[in-house]
Amino acid sequence: MQLARVTGTLVASVKADGLEGVKFLIVQPLSRRQEPEGSPVVAADGVHMAGPDELVYIVGAREAAQALPNTFVPVDHAIVGIVDAVEELRDRARGEEQR
Repeated sequence: MQLARVTGTLVASVKADGLEGVKFLIVQPLSRRQEPEGSPVVAADGVHMAGPDELVYIVGAREAAQALPNTFVPVDHAIVGIVDAVEELRDRARGEEQR
C-alpha cells in the first residue's frame, strides 16, 4: 500500500466489462513524508467515497482488482482506504520527551 493524494477525476465514455459504475480518480503517489513521488496515476475508487484533495491508500497490480466488486477487471491501481491522519512514531516519541 502507498499513500497518495487525489488530484482529479477521470471520465471514461467506454469502460471494460465489469467496470460500469466504478469511479476513476487521478492520484499523486506520496512518500512517507507526504511529498510527491513519481508520476500521477489513475486509480479505481474501491471505497466509493474518495474525493478531491483527500489523502488515500492505493494498491497496485493484482491487488487493485481485488479491491473492486468484480475481481477480474483490467485495473492497475485502486483506492482501498481514506486516511484520517498520519503520525510517525519517531516524531511522537520526541514530542513526549520534551514534556
